[in-house]
Parts: sequence; C-alpha cells; structure tokens
Amino acid sequence: MAVRKSAVKKRKDLKRIDRGQVHVHTTHNNTIVTVTDINGNTISWASSGMLGLKGARKETAFAATQVTEKAVNEAKLHGLRRVEIFIKGTGQGREPAIRAVQAADVDIALIKDVSPIPHNGCRPPKRRRL
Repeated sequence: MAVRKSAVKKRKDLKRIDRGQVHVHTTHNNTIVTVTDINGNTISWASSGMLGLKGARKETAFAATQVTEKAVNEAKLHGLRRVEIFIKGTGQGREPAIRAVQAADVDIALIKDVSPIPHNGCRPPKRRRL
C-alpha cells in the first residue's frame, strides 16, 4: 500500500509593523506604489499593469486609486496603522493616491514630494553658425 503524505502549507509570515512608508511613483504611463517599513524593507507593492490595466488606462487617476488601495490593504494585514507618504513624479495619480490611503483607514503622519528637480537643467545646444 502506498503511504499518503499530507501536504503541508506554509503560512505567510506576518510582519508586525505599525508604522511604515508609502512610496507613490506616478508617471504619464504608469503608477507604482510600494509600502515599506521605516527601514525601507518592502512589505507590499502594486502597479497599474499588475491590476490588468493596459495602455492609456494605466495612467488614470482611477488606476492610481485602485493600485494604492491594493498595496495599502495588503500591508494592513501586517499591522500597518500609521504611514508617511512620499510622492514622486508628475502623473495624474498624485492626489487620488493620497485619498486612497485616507480611505484605507490609515493615519497619515507626513506627505512629502520627492520628485527630482534639475538644478541647472541640461546643457544647451551649440550656438548656430551661419
């Protein structure tokens, strides 16, 4: 007779984290949200493409809301209650992402814009000779 081995399912490790950071990167093509702990270790993340959106729909405010809700709700399973929000980029999903964090019933301690700003810009083209 064959002996059956019972399948052992491994439980997903829950990190007991009450404070964290939400990094929102919005471009004109996509929105990526990463939820980390205070040290920067990733707890959860989501992007518009991961939700099944394609093309021009990935850049919309609706997509940013859905992505942020998914990432924050996944992080709430680990005990997340208070966050700092760091926003980077110039896309349409900046404000809807903040509203989605508020709607997820998480306290917001800080909102900071960390978009890169050029100090002196690119080097201008050579002067035209006639």
